[in-house]
This record gives sequence, C-alpha cells and structure tokens, in this order.
Amino acid sequence: MRSVRFHEYGSPEVLKVDEVPDPEPGEGQLLVRVSAAGISYAETQIRSGLMQQFAWFPDPPLPYAPGFEVAGTVVRVGAGVGDEWVGRKVVGAAPTAGGYSELAVLPAGAVQAIPDGLGEHEALALFGQGVVAVGVAEVAAIQPKDVVLVQSAAGGVGSLLVQLAKNAGAEVIALARGEKKLTLARELGADHVLDYTEEGWEQRVRDLAPGGVQVAFDGVGGEISKASFDLLAMGFGRLVVYGTAGGTAPQFDPEMLYVRGVSVSGFGPRVFLQPEYGARLRQTAFDLAAAGSLKPVVGQVFPLAEAAAAHRAFEERTTLGKAVLVP
Repeated sequence: MRSVRFHEYGSPEVLKVDEVPDPEPGEGQLLVRVSAAGISYAETQIRSGLMQQFAWFPDPPLPYAPGFEVAGTVVRVGAGVGDEWVGRKVVGAAPTAGGYSELAVLPAGAVQAIPDGLGEHEALALFGQGVVAVGVAEVAAIQPKDVVLVQSAAGGVGSLLVQLAKNAGAEVIALARGEKKLTLARELGADHVLDYTEEGWEQRVRDLAPGGVQVAFDGVGGEISKASFDLLAMGFGRLVVYGTAGGTAPQFDPEMLYVRGVSVSGFGPRVFLQPEYGARLRQTAFDLAAAGSLKPVVGQVFPLAEAAAAHRAFEERTTLGKAVLVP
C-alpha cells in the first residue's frame, strides 16, 4: 500500500509517499480502507520536530507516518472483534498515527460508525476537533450575553467554537487572518471579525467590549495568548487554552490571576482522550450536527501525494476549517 512518511524531521518536503506492506489487524483491532485522513496542525509540528520541546510528547520512531484521524470502510477485523463491523463506514483514531495511508489499523474501541446523514469528511471534522470544541465550550461555561473572543475563528476548532458560542447566546468577536477567513467567521455567525495581523486589534476589542471579554479561547499561544489574557474582564474573565499552534506555550503572570480575579483553564489530549469523556463529547458534536446547529467546515481536500502541500498550507495559515487527505 501507499503511505506518506517522513524519514527525518524538517520542512513539508520531507513527506514522501512510500510503498509499504499492508498492515494486519491484531487482537481487538480493525483494518480500515482509508477514504480520508484528517490533517491537524499538531502533525505539522511533529514533522518539523517542534514537538520535541514538550517533555510529555515522546519522539516517534522514524520513519514515521502521520495521521491520527481516519474515515473509511472496515475491510477486516482481528480476534475478539465481531464480524458485523466488516463493511461499515467508520471514523476513528489511530493512537500511534499512520492515517496518511491507504489502509490503517485502528483499535475497535477508538472507532465509531458514521451516523446516517453525515459524510465521511464532515465526520472527520467533528471526530477530533468537534470533541475539543465541545469540551472547551463546556469548560468555559458560556452564559447568555457573554462576550467571547475566538482565536483562529476560521480553523477546524475555531469555526466550531464560533457556532457553539452563538448557540449559547454570546456576542462573538472572531480573530482570523485575511479576508477569506474573516468572511467565513462572519458567515458562521460572528458578530465582529478582526484581523489579528493588523496593528491595534487589541484596542478594537477593548472598544467593542469596554469591560473586557468574559471568555477567550486560546489555541495559538505566544503573544496572541498573552493579549487575550490581558483582555479578560476583571472579576470573572475566563481563558481556556487548548493548543499552541503558534509554536510557543502561553505565558502568564500568576499574580495577575488573583489581582484581576480571572482564571485560566487548560484542555488538552490527556483530558479529552479519556475514552468515556471523549465519547460523550463526540456524541454531543454529532448530535448537534444532526440537528443542524453545528456545521463542520471542510475547506480543503488534498490527494495523498500532495501531503507536503497540505502541510505547507497549514504552516502558511491558508486553510479553512478542516483539511483532509484522500488516497
């Protein structure tokens, strides 16, 4: 089978299509013919070697095939898995990656049948990032009339957070880069859209929310994270951190937490990968999509051979919503 792998850390060009033996499902596993693999910013950070700065993420063995999320059809099952899975369309997680391939082995406990009425690409957009968005929104405990600041509002998680915040009755200030992304955020329901690459965006947020924002969602880190923290409303502002797409962990002055009476919460893989918790969040995302109140955005579809171009698009911040690879 064909599989996209990298043999050394580096630029997107280190991603190559290799011919490798077909995998075999072991006990408790399913073999899935991949119809689409989700792409995440974290995978670009793994490929570049950036994740090596984080002690909690072990270095993967090389060569390494990225791809933690796949959708496709079950073609074979291992021991201990019922034959009724064969032929089902599923979406699932590959804990050790390998999804950028024509075939992928997944634990039976990490897959879910794709609900009727939901396409494979849309299911991918909700499988991981829907879990994060629903979980982050729950942690934030958004109240009606809260002012909510959403970073990367046209991204896979951010586009869902805009909708969830609006569903909760909030006023949404969306941050994105470029007119195309600002337009998408506006179409998803954002009340105000601001380009965070333009000087003075922080003051524009203050003009829109003179008392500060009640909630800020941070998936970027670095300077934008610090600015979002500074924009929190005194006494009850809540910052929820769920990623570091900018490559730098957020930095806060702990003293300001109690001086200003604000809070910072985190929501990462060790939280949402707890099986029962993650399954509940995922089902909530699927149910909201089925009800028409949450629209997954699939912005780009790349052929498997163009995995390098897909990663480059992520790094250049040109992707909208969820991006997927198709064999």
